[in-house]
Amino acid sequence: MEKIITVGLDLAKSIFQVHGIAENGKVLVRRTLRRSQVLPFFRSLPACLVGMEACASAHHWAREIAALGHAVRMMPPAYVKPYVKRNKTDVADAEAICEAVTRPTMRFVLVKTAEQQAASMILRTRELLMRQRSQTANALRAHMAELGIIAGTGMASIAKLLVLLRDEKDNRIPGAARFALILFAEQIELLTTRIEKLDREILVAVRKDPDARRLMSIPGVGPLIAATVRTSVLDARNFATARDFAAWTGLTPRAQSSGGKERLGAISKRGNRQLRTLLIVGATSIIKLAKRGLKVPLWIRTMLQRRPVKVVSVALANKIARTIWALLVRGGIYQAPAAMLKS
Repeated sequence: MEKIITVGLDLAKSIFQVHGIAENGKVLVRRTLRRSQVLPFFRSLPACLVGMEACASAHHWAREIAALGHAVRMMPPAYVKPYVKRNKTDVADAEAICEAVTRPTMRFVLVKTAEQQAASMILRTRELLMRQRSQTANALRAHMAELGIIAGTGMASIAKLLVLLRDEKDNRIPGAARFALILFAEQIELLTTRIEKLDREILVAVRKDPDARRLMSIPGVGPLIAATVRTSVLDARNFATARDFAAWTGLTPRAQSSGGKERLGAISKRGNRQLRTLLIVGATSIIKLAKRGLKVPLWIRTMLQRRPVKVVSVALANKIARTIWALLVRGGIYQAPAAMLKS
């Protein structure tokens, strides 16, 4: 009797699709499963290779199915898509997953533990609250501008608006407007309190992690970047080189090469958007300090003389990403270059 050796599992909220094949490629099972039927189905199978896309709830199902003795491999959805034949359906997706997981050159996503996912949730929650605070602050600034009260960018200017808003003697703000905008002020303060609470939690976690502490020796890398790296990069050795890691963060040029001619464009912006954004922000802070007299490597100084600041920030973010990979793989702490000049 033929045995199932490879299974493609298309994940969903309630209805899952399964595609199983034998060693010779013959399709042995093609069926839908309800959520309550998934684990009993895999419990009834002998140990086999199970492929799935790295999407919502994938890490949970990967842990549960692996606990039953199966070898589970998760793949980025973009790498599975080329194997979908014609129209996209659940059946076609499961078949494509089953095909893709057997490819020798396929790249897989490491399965996170529940604790690693929890650490990531703290960072995602903070990111969401930051966006909500920015949205609320921008709305408050816009409404105040309608009344002729202008404030600059940044939370420091918002703090001045809040003081002005609570000044009952200021006749520029009508009573109805004051009543509505006070709600914005209270929401901003509440979000700020919650963000600060998360920041303290992140700082405590970073101080307990020796690798995160070593990463913070890199200029431009603070607790937030260190925590993001530790939650998103489970094993830096999965990247063969530092450039591979920088490419994964989306900080390398997009290649459009053909016929022996190389054409490099802007950065690809692929991979972890949150980490890429933080690295560029950290690099920008270094550039700003360099203009105030901070000692920086010669290449940064010379590049600032011929390229825009944002381009230099991205280049420095790429360099920081490579340094992060080196510290994670080889150990040690950051050592500043011997030749440092004032900008």
